[in-house]
Amino acid sequence: MERKDVNLNNVSPMMREYLKTKSEYEGIILFYRLGDFYEMFFEDAITASHELELTLTGKQAGLKEKIPMCGVPYHAVNIYLEKLIEKGYKVAICEQMEDPKLAKGIVKREVTQIVSAGTITNTDIVNEKDFNFIAGIKDYTYAYVLSYADLLSGKVYATYINHDDENLISQIVNLNIKEIVVEDNFNEKLIYKFKTNYNIYISYYNEDKVFDKNNVFDGIEDEKIIKTTSIVLNYLVNAMKQDLSHLQHLEIVDKKMFLELNKECIRNLELTETMRNKDRQNSLLGFMDKTKTAMGSRLLKSYIISPSIDKKEITKRHDLVEKLIKEFMLKSELKSYLYEIYDLERLTGKVACSTLNARDMLQLKNSLTVFPDINNILAELNLEPLETFDKLCDLIERSIKENSPVTLKEGNLIKEGFNAEIDELRSIKTNGKDFISNFESEERQRTNIKGLKVGFNKVFGYFIEVPKGQIMYVKDEFQYERKQTLSNCERYITPLLKEKENMILNAEDKLNNLEYEVFCEIKEEIKKYISNLQVVSGKIAYLDVMQSFATIAEENNFIKPTINDNNIVEIIGGRHPVVESVIEKEYIDNDVILNKNTNVLIITGPNMSGKSTYMREMGIIAILNQIGSFVPAKKCNIPIFDKIFTRIGASDDLVGGESTFMVEMKESAYALKNATHNSLILFDELGRGTSTYDGMSLAGAIIEYIATNIKCKTLFSTHYHELIAMENKLSGVKNVHVTIAEEGGDITFLHKVLDGAVDKSYGINVAKLANLPNTVIKRANELLEEFENQNNKVERKAQQLELIFDEDTKDELREYIDTINPLEVTPIEAINILDQIKKKSLL
Repeated sequence: MERKDVNLNNVSPMMREYLKTKSEYEGIILFYRLGDFYEMFFEDAITASHELELTLTGKQAGLKEKIPMCGVPYHAVNIYLEKLIEKGYKVAICEQMEDPKLAKGIVKREVTQIVSAGTITNTDIVNEKDFNFIAGIKDYTYAYVLSYADLLSGKVYATYINHDDENLISQIVNLNIKEIVVEDNFNEKLIYKFKTNYNIYISYYNEDKVFDKNNVFDGIEDEKIIKTTSIVLNYLVNAMKQDLSHLQHLEIVDKKMFLELNKECIRNLELTETMRNKDRQNSLLGFMDKTKTAMGSRLLKSYIISPSIDKKEITKRHDLVEKLIKEFMLKSELKSYLYEIYDLERLTGKVACSTLNARDMLQLKNSLTVFPDINNILAELNLEPLETFDKLCDLIERSIKENSPVTLKEGNLIKEGFNAEIDELRSIKTNGKDFISNFESEERQRTNIKGLKVGFNKVFGYFIEVPKGQIMYVKDEFQYERKQTLSNCERYITPLLKEKENMILNAEDKLNNLEYEVFCEIKEEIKKYISNLQVVSGKIAYLDVMQSFATIAEENNFIKPTINDNNIVEIIGGRHPVVESVIEKEYIDNDVILNKNTNVLIITGPNMSGKSTYMREMGIIAILNQIGSFVPAKKCNIPIFDKIFTRIGASDDLVGGESTFMVEMKESAYALKNATHNSLILFDELGRGTSTYDGMSLAGAIIEYIATNIKCKTLFSTHYHELIAMENKLSGVKNVHVTIAEEGGDITFLHKVLDGAVDKSYGINVAKLANLPNTVIKRANELLEEFENQNNKVERKAQQLELIFDEDTKDELREYIDTINPLEVTPIEAINILDQIKKKSLL
């Protein structure tokens, strides 16, 4: 049976209310609270039962046939929510807004929250080491405006992005945005990419009004920024059904103040996760994360994906790291205190989102109590102290029980002495339960029924239970009134027992309700501190990242880099820190020298010799410098780069329908169009995705374009040994090679980069190391000799032809070749041009 076929007049009153609520939340799974369960009906039940592996049952709702139904227990709802969100669903939580015992007629219910990928506020579900951003995008033709917010921390950002779809996608992927809010008319192709390629949830929201719930836009006059940010913030208010007063002042991100890293660069350098296993542990982020707080871990990630280009800020961080290394005892104390601080950012978010429980309050108090100790350390380091929250700590200390439960409406939250009425009700409840305990022993003595006991359940309340074999001892004078007959016993009540029951249960209900009211009052008091707590959270996160940098530097022999304004790269004894940490043998360090007059290093050497690691090492050291960290080297004099472009490793885009070579060319084109004199380019074996001559021609043209037009620092590895001749033809180009030791056809990788080039690939030798069958290796050597002989014959023939060319033919060829611009030639056109040259040479 489908919901659209149901006549509202024919269903039960409860189902009628459900259907009315569901009609307001089409396309969203509705969790409808009924007692201790969240129930789902009709198509929601069919979907949820399949996705959550629940039993699909039926419910009588006043119709001829049962309607589909399934449910989940309310106390385990987070497990099921997480699964549905991961699978790309959105869930509306419909709660009971009144006590069913007191309700007259149908219990009033309301949707209190819409949970989606970007609106989760349960910290058990959200990754504590990453922000959970939800974004809004507007297309202004010449540029995109991207606004994004993290609901739990209250952080709100906005930025302009040039009107380039790949640039926009890179930014969204780098920030790990979970959900995007757009208007109905937004670019459908982009929406398809977000959904299909990156599994991002898309929501639509068209309310065209300025968000005015707090001071988010104070001092901001850019209407485009305000309008785009309002889309996502109004959507959040609508989804959360709350005020969200904790949202912080909007921070406009100027992309020009950060090192530009596109998603390919972040992937190729394995900055946040490894390429093979997609794990955090062996990425740069995993290696550098020695933070003690969740806030610090999140800030560290934001530094790594958006390093600074502000020399003053970078130097400030370097100096603080240096101070912490020198004051290692103070640093050690600071680490121990930071470890005691819980996630203040998200705790304050939970206060505002009304999801804070008593245990969260205790975590807040325990975090704040270490601030005075941290301030003592900051004083010795001549750093600005943190605000302490003595009144707030005292309030929580006096009010909240140390062993408080997670639930809020079942009592046992408030300490004795904090509220007189709570103490009185608690005394009545305790004394009443003592009475029940004593009543049981007294009744046994009075009646001489040894099997008698006093029990309780929610249906009958308190009762006296007598086993079947002892019923004959029950006398009229006991004033027992039979309440229930079971197979093995009889249950009775007495006037005195009912009187005490009313007293106990009324006291318990009143106590639980009063404790919840007092708890909410305390929570409202904490809300007054949200803004200050957010400020101090940011300071704690910064301190934590700086101590992490200092710890890493100490443990791994990092040094303080020198920043120059002369575009000089002088790295002596540089290392790739992640590779060094995982390999079992000794790591071989290397130098990277690019003086004023040298911009391009052409790197040759066999596969597996370490060319890619050498290039990644350069990128990693540049990034570490610009996040304010020390670097893995013996000496480092380096400029500040504005952008880093990488093409390392072979990969295709199956979803996008693009080959390895097409992806390679697109990434190369993006770098050549966007790089400046202050950029860094890392190209690994460019051109290998096509035929030898095509690839070699393209690689040569790209090197020439970089060396003569862009003139930025570039590391270019290649197996096209013909390219090493460019050192003598182009200024600013230099050859280096990765050394090996060869003996009797066997090679040993030395992993040392030295000046000069090699003119052999050693591919067969590497294949031998990989244990290919000896017959294959032998045959490969025979074929190699044949191919080399054929090549030599072709070269000799070409030389002979050149001798018989007359000067007119040579001039005609030169004139034709001069008309060719390699940067504008497609691969197919290049083949036609070669054919023309051949024809002209034979005239």
